[in-house]
Amino acid sequence: MEVNPDIISQNIAKAKTGDQVAFTYLLDRFWNEVYGFMLKRTQNETDTEDIVIETFAKAFDRIQTYNPDYVFSTWLIAIAKNVHIDLLRKKKSSHQVELSEGEQRQVRNIPDDALSPEDSLIKDQNLSSLLHCIKQLKPQYQEVIQLRYFQELTYQEISAQLNEPLNSVKVKLLRAKKLLSEIIRKK
Repeated sequence: MEVNPDIISQNIAKAKTGDQVAFTYLLDRFWNEVYGFMLKRTQNETDTEDIVIETFAKAFDRIQTYNPDYVFSTWLIAIAKNVHIDLLRKKKSSHQVELSEGEQRQVRNIPDDALSPEDSLIKDQNLSSLLHCIKQLKPQYQEVIQLRYFQELTYQEISAQLNEPLNSVKVKLLRAKKLLSEIIRKK
């Protein structure tokens, strides 16, 4: 299915203003393309998911730097390649990178208060049916759903508990909600 480039451009412009719906659109639109590309490179689904989650987290964090003279998917693939290289380096040298206090404050100040369609769908479901659907998700997605919606932790608290960057938690939760809503719709 061909997508009108104007729709993509409009959503990129909205994302630059912090529009969460636009972020969700871009994630949904480009997830499979970036995932497929990285899966061919890594030959490992777990690494690929981690790379793609981090790719979208970085892309959304740096959406202001996107140059519309280039194709958006090409920009995402370039980020994914760099994330993959970083992952390989990290595996080679098990050094942790510390964020400065200023960088940590900057990461904590990213707002995300809007209810997405997936949020609304999740809230409306019967609890036992919902739990059955959640169990169909991969463990990493079950965990973020459980922490966010059952333990009612903030994104910052989830980030601290999982020892993952805040943007990675946000993207992982966004992906988990999308997958969960797809499972619920199939019922």
